[in-house]
Amino acid sequence: SNLNSNKISNEKMYQKNIVQAVTSWIDNNVFSSRKNSQDQIQESNERKNAKSILLKEASTIGNLLLQTTDEIDNLLNALDGGYIPPGLGGDLLRDGSSVLPTGRNIHALDPYRMPSETAWVRGKRVAEEILRQHLNAGDGNYPETVAVNLWGLDAIKTRGESVAIVLAFVGAQPVKEGTGRVVRFELIPLEELKRPRVDVLVSLSGIFRDSFANVVDLLDDMFERAAAIPDEPPELNYIKKHALELVAQGVTERPAARLFSNPPGDYGSMVNELVGSGDWDDEGESLGETWRGRNVFSYGRHEGIALRSGVEDGELRTTEQSMIGSGGGTARPEILDKLLETTERIVQEIDSVEYGLTDIQEYYANTGAMKMAAENQKVSMGKEERVAVSIVEAFGNDCGDESSNVPVRDLQDVLRLEYRSKLLNPKWINSMLTQGSGGAYEISQRMTALIGWGATTRNDVDDFIFDQAADRYAFDENVAEQLRTSNPEAFKNVIRRLLEAQGRGMWNADEEKLEKLRDLYSDVDDIVERVT
Repeated sequence: SNLNSNKISNEKMYQKNIVQAVTSWIDNNVFSSRKNSQDQIQESNERKNAKSILLKEASTIGNLLLQTTDEIDNLLNALDGGYIPPGLGGDLLRDGSSVLPTGRNIHALDPYRMPSETAWVRGKRVAEEILRQHLNAGDGNYPETVAVNLWGLDAIKTRGESVAIVLAFVGAQPVKEGTGRVVRFELIPLEELKRPRVDVLVSLSGIFRDSFANVVDLLDDMFERAAAIPDEPPELNYIKKHALELVAQGVTERPAARLFSNPPGDYGSMVNELVGSGDWDDEGESLGETWRGRNVFSYGRHEGIALRSGVEDGELRTTEQSMIGSGGGTARPEILDKLLETTERIVQEIDSVEYGLTDIQEYYANTGAMKMAAENQKVSMGKEERVAVSIVEAFGNDCGDESSNVPVRDLQDVLRLEYRSKLLNPKWINSMLTQGSGGAYEISQRMTALIGWGATTRNDVDDFIFDQAADRYAFDENVAEQLRTSNPEAFKNVIRRLLEAQGRGMWNADEEKLEKLRDLYSDVDDIVERVT
């Protein structure tokens, strides 16, 4: 009886604290700037409404948080072979109270509810910000084609934010049925959109392709409909414009295909393997061609069906002829080349605060190599344009707040920031060294990634990064000795990558530094041979 009484008393105190906290937040953040009497009258009504809504949500979350004791109860129940109720996993700030209470048998997400409401709001704002930056940086024209990477883990963590970015570029929005499942991506009329429909090259990771087949089908259907909208002029519908140009070039089968990935059942661009082995040409074109060759397969609802398109009265007309396969991917190099040629910007989301562009090989092997592939295609068509890359952080404190800014940064700015904060940061270096062989391996991997970014951005990595990397890892005797002792193979790779950077024209190193590096490489090579 006393235990129950104490529990009820604690819950009441908890609810009282919630009310006080929310009321204080409203006063300090929503109404603190109101001064005149008219504002104060309006404030009174707004405060009542805001307070009511926020208190209701806070009370719901507070009650759910009181159930955190379920974690121990359900753990013991699971160990006893009992049933654990399912629940949605996720982040409280991004996904709201749906992720509570904890202590459930969590699942990642329901792919039929992607993108979520929060992902849709934030994805729209990301696309708007990218277009704003593009207009300001260029000649005031919208990009005809933007490439967007759809990766499986990103989609799971953000509930489909990258999908929402694609929809926003095209000018479409998710339509839900009564149960909340997304059943269609509806095209927004141009009168409401107030800008051209931007074409999108959608690059699917193998995991996204296999895990979210329903989303792939909905996207494919959206692009097919966008290309065939009657009475929309091609200069305001770049999907239609490019589809008509492809038909004029003789590409009559699926000119609206926009979702590309690896061959069916296969994964990865293989670019990181080439960089790791050093088996690529000095200009880097082969890395772009490798990406293109590995991502030439089109996917979607209409793959496996012979869809033929033609032009009638200036409009794209598509007819279904016959089944030609099982619905798997189909190689469509002409369409991919057209999209690469017209791509002006690439969008990549970063889904983790722990791992960034310089930490994981797949970023340069896909985003960097796609940039190279697009620039290669432009050169083959007599163009010398560079392709910009927009990096979007899928984390942050805005979490779907329509009034806050979404950080969208240029690739070079993000690379510089990451190199300064990790690879060249003495605190990070020391923390890696304390981890022995594993830490040395992490340093070595980031040096390989440094070469990958230098290759795929056409030697656009700053000299100071290589200079300071050499000073901190090779010429600092204490650091070099720790690396050499804990993992001689990793230390050998660090020296090798520095020499490779100079040899491939990425780094303008003086002869004295190069001579020191060659001596260090010779010494560590002898150590490795003795060990093996």
